[in-house]
Amino acid sequence: MMAASLSPLSANPALWKGRTVVVVGAARSGLAAARRLASYGARVILNDSRAHPVDAVPEEIEAVFGGHPEAIFDSADAVVVSPGVPLSLKVFDRVRARGVLLMGELELAARLVRAPILAVTGTNGKSTTTSLVWEILKEAGMNVVVAGNIGNALCGEIDRAAGARFAVVEVSSFQLEGTLTFKPAVACILNVTPDHLDRYPDFASYAEAKALIFRNQGPEDSTVLNADDPVAAGLAPRVPGRIVWFSRKEKKEPGVFIEDGWIVASLGGKVSRVAPTETIRIRGAHNLENALAASAVSLLAGAEPPAVARALARFAGLPHRMETVAVRRGVTYINDSKGTNVGAVARSLEGFDRPVILIAGGLDKGGDFASLRSALSPRSRGRGGARLLILLGKAASKIKDALGDLVETVTVGSLEEAVQTAAARAHEGETVLLSPACASFDMFRDFEDRGEQFAALVRALEDGPTAVGEDAR
Repeated sequence: MMAASLSPLSANPALWKGRTVVVVGAARSGLAAARRLASYGARVILNDSRAHPVDAVPEEIEAVFGGHPEAIFDSADAVVVSPGVPLSLKVFDRVRARGVLLMGELELAARLVRAPILAVTGTNGKSTTTSLVWEILKEAGMNVVVAGNIGNALCGEIDRAAGARFAVVEVSSFQLEGTLTFKPAVACILNVTPDHLDRYPDFASYAEAKALIFRNQGPEDSTVLNADDPVAAGLAPRVPGRIVWFSRKEKKEPGVFIEDGWIVASLGGKVSRVAPTETIRIRGAHNLENALAASAVSLLAGAEPPAVARALARFAGLPHRMETVAVRRGVTYINDSKGTNVGAVARSLEGFDRPVILIAGGLDKGGDFASLRSALSPRSRGRGGARLLILLGKAASKIKDALGDLVETVTVGSLEEAVQTAAARAHEGETVLLSPACASFDMFRDFEDRGEQFAALVRALEDGPTAVGEDAR
C-alpha cells in the first residue's frame, strides 16, 4: 500500500520522509539521487555491485556494496536506478512483482524539478547541442540550468532549478529507459545510429529507447527532429506534440534550415534569418546540424534570433569533441575522444579534405566497424579519408579485421606508442585524429581521461627539441 501511494505523490519532497529507498549505482547520478532523497528525510540505501565504488559515503546514507542482496529490495518503498545499471537485472523482477515504484534518476529528478525541461538526445552531438542551447538562452537573458548526461545529474540541480526559466537536460538512452512520466516541454532527437549494442539486443531496441523522450508529451509540447536522419525522421508519426524540423539539406517547415548561406527559421508562421553559417564558430557538417538543432530548441523556448546569432558566433565547442590540441611541424593533432561509436567517427571524418592518421580502438560497444569503410576511403577527388590507421585496446583486432585491407594498419600497445607512431609517420598538412569508435574503460577511467592523456602526450612531443621520427619521413 505504501509503495503504491508513493507513485503519484513522489513530486512532493515531504512525502519521502520516512520512506526506505534503495538507490542502485554509486556513480554521479546515484550519489546525487541518494543525497537528494536523504535531504528529504528518506532512509536511503546506496547499493552497488562493486565492492569499493566510492571512497566515502555520506553518513546519512547506508551503503551496501559488493552485490545486490534481495533483502534490501524486499524492504524498499521505492527503487531508484542509475543509468549505468541495466533495468534487466534479475533483482528488479522482484521489485516489479511487489508493485514497488522502480525508476531512474532522471525520472526522480523530473518529478521534483519545477522548471520546464528542454531535453536533448541522440547518438552523437548531445553534449554540444545541450551546451549550445544553454549558452543561447543565457545570451537571451534567461536564468537556466544545465544538467543530465552532460556530467552533473539533474537531482543535484533541483534547488538551482527552482528559480530557473528552464532546465536544459542532456538525456541518454540509458536514462530514458528508467522514465515513466518524464515530459519535456521541448524534446530534441539529433540522430539515431547504432551504439551501445553491448547493452541492447539490437538497433531497433536502442532506437525505441530514444523514442521514449516524447512518449508523454501533449499537444502543447514540441519535438525537434532531424529531417536528414532517416531513423529520427521516421519517428515523426509517433510524436504526440508539435513537430519542428531541422535540416542542413532541405527547406523543411515548420523548422530551421539553411537558405542562401543563412540559418533560417520558419516557426509559427514567421520566417526569420538567424545567422550566416560562416559565423558559426564550431566547424564541420555535424556541428552545423548541432547548431540548427540548438537554434530550433532555443527559439521555441523564446530566444530571439539576435541572441542565437551572438551565441553561435562565440561558442567554441566542448573539450574532447574535435578539439585541436596542437599544430606541430605542420601536423594538426585533434582530440575527439568523445567519438565512442562508429557513427561519431564517420561524421568527424567527413570534415577533412586532406588525409588523416586515425587513432582508434578501446572497449567494443558492439559497433559495426565495417560501416567506417566509406568514411575512411579517399574521397573521389583524391583527398580526405585515412592514410594510416593506428589501433589500440581490446577492440584492435576486430577493427583490423574489418578495415585492415582498406588502409595501412598498425596495432600498438599504448596510447603513448600510438602518438609516437603518428608523429613519426605524419606529413605536413595532415591531421592526427584520436576518434576511437569505442568506449575507454579497458585502458582509461573515462573518455575525458583518455582525451587528457592524448593531449598531454601530444604536447610533450611538441615541447621536445626534435620531432619524433623526423628521420623516418
